Amino acid sequence: MNTQISMNPNPLVQFLQKMPSEFTREDLIRFCREKGVRFLNFHYCGWGGRLKTLGFVIQSEEHLRTILEAGERVDGSSLFPFVQAGRSDLYVVPRYKTAFVNPFAELPTLDILCAFMDRDGEPFESSPQHILHKAHKVFQQKTGLVMEAMGELEYYVIAPEEQLFKVADQRGYHESAPFNKFTQLRVEAMRMISECGGQIKYGHSEVGNFTDGGKIYEQNEIEFLPTNIEDAADQLVIAKWIMRQLAYKYGVDLTFAPKITVGKAGSGMHVHCRFTKDGKSVMLKDGELADEARKAIAGFMMAGTSLPAFGNPHPLSFMRLVPHQEAPTSLCWSFSNRSALVRVPLGWTKKMEMAARVNPLEAPVGHSFGMKQTFEWRASDGFADTYMLMAALCCAARYGLEHPDALAVAERTYVGLGVNIHDASNEALAGALEQLPASCEEAAVELEKDRAIYTAEGVFSDSIIDYTIRYLDAFHDANLRRHLLDHPSELMQLVDENINNG
Repeated sequence: MNTQISMNPNPLVQFLQKMPSEFTREDLIRFCREKGVRFLNFHYCGWGGRLKTLGFVIQSEEHLRTILEAGERVDGSSLFPFVQAGRSDLYVVPRYKTAFVNPFAELPTLDILCAFMDRDGEPFESSPQHILHKAHKVFQQKTGLVMEAMGELEYYVIAPEEQLFKVADQRGYHESAPFNKFTQLRVEAMRMISECGGQIKYGHSEVGNFTDGGKIYEQNEIEFLPTNIEDAADQLVIAKWIMRQLAYKYGVDLTFAPKITVGKAGSGMHVHCRFTKDGKSVMLKDGELADEARKAIAGFMMAGTSLPAFGNPHPLSFMRLVPHQEAPTSLCWSFSNRSALVRVPLGWTKKMEMAARVNPLEAPVGHSFGMKQTFEWRASDGFADTYMLMAALCCAARYGLEHPDALAVAERTYVGLGVNIHDASNEALAGALEQLPASCEEAAVELEKDRAIYTAEGVFSDSIIDYTIRYLDAFHDANLRRHLLDHPSELMQLVDENINNG
């Protein structure tokens, strides 16, 4: 029995008895025919990363086949601000492997993510999804490795305050219901995401919990399993779409805003990375972090000041990246250290037989779980365009793997286990490390300096880098963080205006 299929929660996988990577057009047509599917939705992300929808009523099998073969045309100038109205038409063409059953539709509906194509039928070079595809293709060609990623979606639910089972301020980590008020929303979101193809690791409540103005603000997190970096980006945008629809159904607000008030935990979108060859992890050698992993981490260090141009593209992002909180500010990496920019979490690197030790009836399994080893980029947040961020991380990892001084950079930027960069006793150490940008304007300057990391091999075009720099500069936020820290009411106004970004 293929348990990868038999225990898979995706109804399409169950019906077709094959994994999504094997879906064909005829498979989708057969599913629609036999399941009485009446509607089809195309989805795609424009600039800013939020999912868009184009809906079809299926008139006949021939009509469905035409839609799936030809796609449809859309107004690119309304989706991407750098597309001119005079040449705005783009095609959206479905990517069959991303198909899923819409969990909210009253009548059977099939949804599918699309690729953008230009008037000549070629990939639209400035599409974030295609930029990620190019980044990963070049990465594989140059390194012989596959880059895998898993995202962590932190978010706040905002609802009217309840009087029962109140929780202590900023003490929400892994709380159970009824102290965690929106456990059921999170569980339902996890079910729906998994049925739509998302590979979920787990979900839990997070540290952030507070009340203000008659409302409760509750922080939660859903974390995913490592998968091909392109698929990882797809499942994150679908997950955000599902979570917002579900929150609307519950009558509450749900936001991925990186900071919603001063002095309370912010929300990040951390990204764990793993590299494989022939389906096997290359992260460890003899139970220690391998050179491939160290070189890639060095790439993140060398590109560390410019990566926020993609991972933190809003002034609110830099309200989260402040010293003396869990969010990183210094370019360094470490093991199991949440004050570092890159954290190497526990990785089951030794054959410790822990399950046998706590379950006396079980025999030792005789192997380690080193495939679970990742490293975590901790700066980015949910306002990032997921495809652009993943593409930038892929470029940075390749830069490190190819750089002759990468291992030396890794050695220089390493801080010891247990060293809290934000602790006053480590002030000299923190001062010796390069710092993350403090604003969008600073990130734009750093992106210009590091331009070649991203434009190498034609992954990012110069025009996209130029536009991103202009976009960030336009915030004029060089001194905004300092101002907002002293004027919390203005911060709340900025939060309210951007609560649904990302």
